Amino acid sequence: MVQTNGFMAAALEEARCAAARGEVPIGAVVVADGRIVARAGNETRALNDVTAHAEILAIRRAATAIGDERLAGADLYVTLEPCTMCAAAISFARIRRLYYGAEDPKGGGVDHGVRFYAQPTCHHAPEVYSGLSESESATLLRDFFQDRRERP
Repeated sequence: MVQTNGFMAAALEEARCAAARGEVPIGAVVVADGRIVARAGNETRALNDVTAHAEILAIRRAATAIGDERLAGADLYVTLEPCTMCAAAISFARIRRLYYGAEDPKGGGVDHGVRFYAQPTCHHAPEVYSGLSESESATLLRDFFQDRRERP
């Protein structure tokens, strides 16, 4: 079993905070040298920016904190399988390991869809570990969208 040292719990907290702001509840944390160096939840609505996914924001913040656009040796924990855009950003940042919670058969780009890291044009593929806190991650998303459908 993969040891996450509470890092997925921190990503889940970011997802809950995103939901409280009315954002799709996805959270991410970047870990380097055994500590969280950046965290984020989705902010697409708040920033009016379709690229403001939790993964992208966490990578940007980590690069600023570390002082390098390459995050070699860093790990990313995210509550949902990254989309293709985020998978590419993870690759370009040279993230060492990707840990994610719920699978995304419709919009995922890692183990579903284009399977970005399996493409011959992908220059860097992180180690991928899926299913961490999968049930809790999926429940957050399901409840969020159910609540939206039930609103008048």
